Amino acid sequence: MTEKLAAIADHAKARLGGAILGARIAYDELTVLTDAANIVSVLTFLRDDSECRFVSFIDVTAVDYPEREKRFEVVYHLLSPYRNTRIRIKLEAGEADDVPSIVDVFPGANWFEREVYDMFGIVFSGHPDLRRMLSDYGFQGHPLRKDFPTTGYVEVRYDEEQKRVVYEPVKLVQEFRQFDYLSPWEGGKYVLPGDEKAK
Repeated sequence: MTEKLAAIADHAKARLGGAILGARIAYDELTVLTDAANIVSVLTFLRDDSECRFVSFIDVTAVDYPEREKRFEVVYHLLSPYRNTRIRIKLEAGEADDVPSIVDVFPGANWFEREVYDMFGIVFSGHPDLRRMLSDYGFQGHPLRKDFPTTGYVEVRYDEEQKRVVYEPVKLVQEFRQFDYLSPWEGGKYVLPGDEKAK
């Protein structure tokens, strides 16, 4: 399997040249690195080339690394039923960077790109209908970013008096606690069976 993946990586590097920034094999999968400017040509090559034939689009997602200058990694997964192999294509993108849409190459990427836009805020230029998909219309922020608060900004509830859904700033009924998970029984005024063994 490793030899087959290495052969695909060498073939792609030879044909695409500078569009391939790197390649490595991990967990019996080939990972290819590229940049946003070349993503459409790389995916088109991987789909159409007779040595590759990655014709099955699996998904596109992203990973947030806030400490990096380009904080997002956009990750594409493809499958070649002809070669019985999978490939992962990665590119880095900053908050202000646009990533070209691949809907013309793989129409099935439409909703996946909308999901990544909604959850991470990554803009896919050339997308036919780039709008939020999982969050509400007036939602602020992008929930899968690492700097998004775990409580969110607003809470939604149905108001019986107004007979409609209302949005209000988050009000926690108790102070948000940080748990250390070491001893959930700490603070109890009772001794549990077996506690004497811990001393």
